[in-house]
Amino acid sequence: MLTRWFRRTAVTLAATLAFSQAVHAAAPLVMATKSFTEQHILSAMTVLWLQKKGFEVIPKRNIATTISRNAMLNKQIDMTWEYTGTSLIIFNHIKRPLSSEEAYQTVKSLDGKLGLVWLNPAPMNNTYAFAMKRERAEKEGISTMSQLVTKIEQIRQRDPDHNWRLGLDLEFSGRSDGMKPLQAAYNLALDRPQIRQMDPGLVYNAVRDGFVDAGLIYTTDGRVKGFDLKVLEDDKHFFPSYNVTPVVRQDVLDSHPGLAEALNQLSPLITSDAISELNKRVDIAHQSPEQVARDFLTAKNML
Repeated sequence: MLTRWFRRTAVTLAATLAFSQAVHAAAPLVMATKSFTEQHILSAMTVLWLQKKGFEVIPKRNIATTISRNAMLNKQIDMTWEYTGTSLIIFNHIKRPLSSEEAYQTVKSLDGKLGLVWLNPAPMNNTYAFAMKRERAEKEGISTMSQLVTKIEQIRQRDPDHNWRLGLDLEFSGRSDGMKPLQAAYNLALDRPQIRQMDPGLVYNAVRDGFVDAGLIYTTDGRVKGFDLKVLEDDKHFFPSYNVTPVVRQDVLDSHPGLAEALNQLSPLITSDAISELNKRVDIAHQSPEQVARDFLTAKNML
């Protein structure tokens, strides 16, 4: 029995050693992330976690979406954190409404044909939404987009000279899947003076400071929490889902055993509430993405 135990132990040790050598012998992973806070945090988090699992990662930050996509297809980039809505709309040109699960399964299938593997999506959904100052929204009983539209119409009927102002970024105002179809979906009538176009980053300040009554925001932006804004429910499900997901080339997964498992262990931790808090710590408290990523993983007993 002792001899069998030694044999089993030797086999186990040999397998473990072989796996470890395979991981360390594999080429470094080149990871691209986009040019905003949330992606910088995801980059730092991924580098720390994959290093812990024995992988070497070379981060390439501030890479534009289309450049990152082309670089992956050309095998210059190995992996990235992509959003389901981005692949659905920008890369695959599908604009019909889909649930979060339908969107994920659709991009997983279509991109899989190109050799790009969508691993497990994070619960986090960084989509568009309208937001108001929380105190005002609660005072006026507004928690959904439909209630906002009703309020705007009531004011239009009662006092045409006192129109509500909506803050929008320039891109959304003119996009074919932007403001006009949103107005059609919610039967929202607006006059031109009611639409205030501005840089996306200024919308949060404009809502906080009362320059506009409501504004178009990204749901996981740190300023939502930092400025105590209330995100209004998209009760007609107009905005697509943007669940962030690790996307890796199939050949990279084949040459890096254990990589898919490692990334799938990280994804479920990234919730909307968690990333919003981390974004706030970077954008409002001015901590570094590396520090908040390390603190987060440490608190989750990942490091």
